[in-house]
Amino acid sequence: MARFLFIISLLMCASGASAQQQAGHDACARDVTRFCRAVMNNGDSAVLACLKQHRARLSKACDKMLTEHGQ
Repeated sequence: MARFLFIISLLMCASGASAQQQAGHDACARDVTRFCRAVMNNGDSAVLACLKQHRARLSKACDKMLTEHGQ
C-alpha cells in the first residue's frame, strides 16, 4: 500500500496537494486492493499499469482521478 500512496503522490502534481493526495488514495484504495494486490510489491509502474488494465472495472471515483491526472 505504501507504493500505491507514492503513485498517488506522483499523480498529484499541484503544489500543496496533501488534501488531493488523500482524495486520490480514498478514490483508488479499494480498487488497488481488489484488482492489483498481486502487483503491489512490484513497483509503482506495475500498480498504475494494473489500474489501467482494469480501467473498465474501476470505481467511478478512481477512474475520474486517473483521468484528471492524465492517466
